[in-house]
Amino acid sequence: MVSYKELGLVNTREMFAKAVTGGYAIPAYNFNNMEQLQAIIMACVETKSPVILQVSKGARDYANINLLRNMAKGATQYAHELGYDIPVVLHLDHGDSFATCKECIDNGFSSVMIDGSSLPYEKNIELTRKVVEYAHQYDVTVEGELGVLAGIEDEVSAAVSHYTHPDEVVDFVSKTGVDSLAISIGTSHGANKFTPEQCTRNEEGILIPPPLRFDILKEIEKKLPGFPIVLHGSSSVPQEYVKMINQYGGKLKDNVGIPEEQLREAAKSAVCKINIDSDGRLAMTALIRKVLAEKPEVFDPRKYLGPARDALKQMYMHKNIDVLGSANHA
Repeated sequence: MVSYKELGLVNTREMFAKAVTGGYAIPAYNFNNMEQLQAIIMACVETKSPVILQVSKGARDYANINLLRNMAKGATQYAHELGYDIPVVLHLDHGDSFATCKECIDNGFSSVMIDGSSLPYEKNIELTRKVVEYAHQYDVTVEGELGVLAGIEDEVSAAVSHYTHPDEVVDFVSKTGVDSLAISIGTSHGANKFTPEQCTRNEEGILIPPPLRFDILKEIEKKLPGFPIVLHGSSSVPQEYVKMINQYGGKLKDNVGIPEEQLREAAKSAVCKINIDSDGRLAMTALIRKVLAEKPEVFDPRKYLGPARDALKQMYMHKNIDVLGSANHA
């Protein structure tokens, strides 16, 4: 058993309480490798933002849970070396079973998500409560989910979204004891969040997605005043990176994300954690493609991963300052 406290990590309880009252959201950035982690920590130290380092099932399969745990420990030490001790959470994203959540808790994760949203309602409650009872023994915080997000990202896949029913949230939270609740109000997983048919086009021909269901969010806030709410699938899919990928040999099309102004509005509410993964993938891929296309003689990974890391850092700083409002809240 490895305690996250030995690794210099924190759970989400205090940071969420501050975010709810402060009108901002904590960035929850997924990472799979060293360059992504470096960019996240550099950006969050420079903007003095707390951060949640998210690890998906795909990331654990790719990078190994022990390596990821020690990378998170190194991240807290790296932040200290950079000059500011920001609060860092190591979070399991979309845990699919009690066994998965237990493994992460036992290996130093300070927060876990148990995603029972695809199960019947009572089964979701039963599974979530079981994870909460185990996690709280070790002061690990738990995120549950009500509602289903459409889209594909790593092992998470659903063809159709199902909005969260506000009349279920009080019952779910009281019966499970979760510390935060992921809801479905129109976000979705992956870079292809909406089909062109679901969008409208502005005068420049740019696809505009349907707005988030802030009416559902407000109803949930009324029923759970002050309770931490989470938005998954909240990448904005920056079009400059989509264009760069396609310019240098990629084949992405119809990639539409969540407008940043809508995320900023959500961050001012009880939404205190916003998950961003696809944006990081797009930025990294775009810069790697650009370097390799413009400098075909390059074979040193540092020569193309370095510029990708720099682009990631700048993007994460922008998110912290202009979108989530988490800057200067570490």
